[in-house]
Amino acid sequence: MSKAITFSEYGTPEVLRLSEVTPPEPGPGQVRIRVRAASVNPLDMKIRSGLMAAAVPARFPVIPGLDAAGVVDAVGEGADAAVGDEVLGATVGGGYSEYALLERPVDKPAALSWEVAASLVTVARTAFRVLGQLGVREGQTLLVHGAGGSVGTVAVQLAVARGITVVATAGEHDDERITALGATTVRYGDGWVQRVKSAAPQGVDSVFDASGAGVLADSVALTGESAHVITIADMSAAQHGVRFSAGGDDQAEDSLPQLVRLAAAGMLTLPVWRTYPLEQAATAHADLEAHRNRGKAVLLP
Repeated sequence: MSKAITFSEYGTPEVLRLSEVTPPEPGPGQVRIRVRAASVNPLDMKIRSGLMAAAVPARFPVIPGLDAAGVVDAVGEGADAAVGDEVLGATVGGGYSEYALLERPVDKPAALSWEVAASLVTVARTAFRVLGQLGVREGQTLLVHGAGGSVGTVAVQLAVARGITVVATAGEHDDERITALGATTVRYGDGWVQRVKSAAPQGVDSVFDASGAGVLADSVALTGESAHVITIADMSAAQHGVRFSAGGDDQAEDSLPQLVRLAAAGMLTLPVWRTYPLEQAATAHADLEAHRNRGKAVLLP
């Protein structure tokens, strides 16, 4: 038996429990890892609370966690890894656990910490996917809402590296960090539209909303067309004719090795705010829901 965090009903962070579970067995193409780090993502909390029940119905008990990094200790038929390899990837069946399954493991470079390795998976692929879906090109101007968050931080860096002018909405505590990544920052909140217009008199070509802060109507007005706006966080997207991007992009799925190499080379940074022992998963969820974090939260089983 091994330890994992589970929940057997929807609810607040208190429904998360440290439980005894049977370690999963890898199927064809899968590997099992001894988890060294598991990322805590906003989607984990939406699933736990029941907000995603219609799209992602739970089969209780649930082990949460989308991403993990660790050492391979069992290999399924046809898997592209060997026992002892250090890898990272998206989990199959949850990552808040001492053992987890990965379906498409990616080698973890020695230069990458376990915490960053686990943190990269969902947020980096999401940023890569949305930039591709927007089709924003070198010389154009991109507005990123929620640039202080993990997805926004990666999106800013990828866009700047592609020669895109980036304007980013962020809070005062994130200004210096986001500016250092190459973006022009403006304060979010009332009056943000005029501040963006002042920062980008040439206009805004595309908008990436990673905030979910009710900015879609004004973002469409800024670009002149709803097709130029994509959100990953605002469930009212359809009311504004805006695309809600939730995955399913093969090119983005294949982007992880490239993104990992960039991070290992210091060309892509992702701040880790705090680490928690596995049994404090509920505290991690509560901290993120209260917006106390200034970067990724990571569990260390």
